[in-house]
Amino acid sequence: MGYVSDNLNLLSDIAKCIAMQFGENCEVVLHDLTLPYDQTIVAIWNGHVTGRKVGDGGTNAGLEILKGSASPDDQYSYVNATPTGRILRSSSKYFRDEYGKVNGSLCINLDITDMIKCENTLRTFTCSSTQALTQTPELFVGNVDELLEIMMKDAVNMTGKSVGNLTKEEKVSVVHTLDDKGFFLIKKAAEKLADFLGLSRYSIYNYLNESH
Repeated sequence: MGYVSDNLNLLSDIAKCIAMQFGENCEVVLHDLTLPYDQTIVAIWNGHVTGRKVGDGGTNAGLEILKGSASPDDQYSYVNATPTGRILRSSSKYFRDEYGKVNGSLCINLDITDMIKCENTLRTFTCSSTQALTQTPELFVGNVDELLEIMMKDAVNMTGKSVGNLTKEEKVSVVHTLDDKGFFLIKKAAEKLADFLGLSRYSIYNYLNESH
């Protein structure tokens, strides 16, 4: 059992309160990170904002925290974008067990796309300048297979080559890049990467054991 499952009713009431306060453009999500990563969402309000539902998985940001590659500090009012180009202002609150390990989170994603359009329209008259938005590389997808696909493509793109032109050393680098991001915490991720890179699963595990 974890913090989210032990306090699901209370956390759900708080999440619903936030969603009702800010309206249909405010998605509020409860993740139970003690569950398999392809089904961490145990409650969600206004899921149309990112196209997710109960039973779907977490984002790449959660994977990096579980892997230990990213600091599990609470984050407030950072900017994200959905795959469809909607701009979100997000906050994430993490829950920990008695040993300090993150085992759940409450995430708020407010769609501010229309507000930004209004701001840009007003700026044409006021000539004022505002600080550019900095988007964090958080991937909002409906299922973990899609998340894995995007992560694999991004890792290959970092080499500047196509999959078919990668050297062994570059493939090893891709494997370690994905490992650092928590890719292999997802069930059957190694098999998917092996197919993607044209390797055997045995080769993937060998590459994991090679030094960075």
